[in-house]
Amino acid sequence: MNRQQTYKKRCKSQVKGISYFSLFALSLFTFILSTSCAQESVPTYDTSITGLDIWLGNSSGVVYESTSYNYSYAFEEGGVMFYAQINGLPADHDRTFQLELFGQDAELARSTVRLEDYVLPAGAVSGTYKVYFNTQKLSDPTLFTQADGTIQFRLIPSSDFTIGTENHQQFTVILKNYLAKPDNWDAANFPRMALSKFFGTYSRVKYQFMIEHIGLVDFEVNYNAQTSYDEDTKVCSYSYATSYLVPVMKQALEEYNATHDTPLTDEFGNPVEF
Repeated sequence: MNRQQTYKKRCKSQVKGISYFSLFALSLFTFILSTSCAQESVPTYDTSITGLDIWLGNSSGVVYESTSYNYSYAFEEGGVMFYAQINGLPADHDRTFQLELFGQDAELARSTVRLEDYVLPAGAVSGTYKVYFNTQKLSDPTLFTQADGTIQFRLIPSSDFTIGTENHQQFTVILKNYLAKPDNWDAANFPRMALSKFFGTYSRVKYQFMIEHIGLVDFEVNYNAQTSYDEDTKVCSYSYATSYLVPVMKQALEEYNATHDTPLTDEFGNPVEF
């Protein structure tokens, strides 16, 4: 074998050795990388360890620091909406979660609060829910009339859900319980008309009852109004008040009195009338 053939054989052997080494190194690197990625991915894809974010705001993820609930705007029960979303993948079965009430005024408000066993359906990653407040269950009707109350809600950790991410672990509700008598109840300058003409003598209980059933606060009746009700200005027409609002309230009162042991009574001890 001449010198040139020997040199080629030696180079070929070296290249072959380098190729085997490179292939081994590449395989080892790929194995380490895949093992590392698999280990890092476990918490994300393991639905047995799922964090649940809760917040006030909107479904797009905008978070409000707090919201207000006014007992005066509902004669019996009203609610505050909140949102929940998981950190991870959906499950193939329904999962439930619960909230607990805490905070400086929790004990004062506890009797009025209704919480549920909230359900995140199979396949879902988020949902919209409510916590409820019942005005009639206030231990003292004067609570939160002079000073606002503050309460918080947070997730109770369970086998389905753990505490969510920072700033999504609890939310705050400011409690109010005051309702001012509308300035136009007893008198109003024409073409505005006094509400007493349609709904009678004012009482806080009556006004609460009206808000619950017709959903209007601080509205007015205008004799010259051309539309039944203008949501932007809260102005309704004379015919709308007489042909719709008054009959609705009379019907609601009849139904209430028929389904309760005692007729609806105002804060002065007088039966409510429309």
